[in-house]
Amino acid sequence: MINRVVLVGRLTRDPELRNSGSIAVFTVAIDNLGKEKSTSFIPCVVLNAQRSETVGKYARKGMLVGVEGRLNQRSFVRQDGSKGSVLEVICDSVQFLERREGAVANEEMDIPQFDDVNQASSDDSKNLDSIEITDDDLPF
Repeated sequence: MINRVVLVGRLTRDPELRNSGSIAVFTVAIDNLGKEKSTSFIPCVVLNAQRSETVGKYARKGMLVGVEGRLNQRSFVRQDGSKGSVLEVICDSVQFLERREGAVANEEMDIPQFDDVNQASSDDSKNLDSIEITDDDLPF
């Protein structure tokens, strides 16, 4: 089974930090393609403490972000006693896709990009220039 989600959209509000900053919660607005224009609001959760702090520190309402993660459905009980369910994205990676307002140059941006999942593979990609592949080597 595959459970991967990649979203690009805008934050609907500033991220909320929970559990002493170890969890960040935010919502991403995604435009839906189709004849009628509509928008979906996708709840996202960052469970890694370091990532949560970074998202809480730098992300702001209206900012364009890229999110990669997995879908998670959980159930809960509302204050009135009724049961509810939510489908959310558990984020493995959050990327800030535009500059912070007021920043003049990239040096002033001071927004780190993080992607622990692909960090190791990015170092390996530097050696791809020297690989030669012929058509006979391809399996299709």
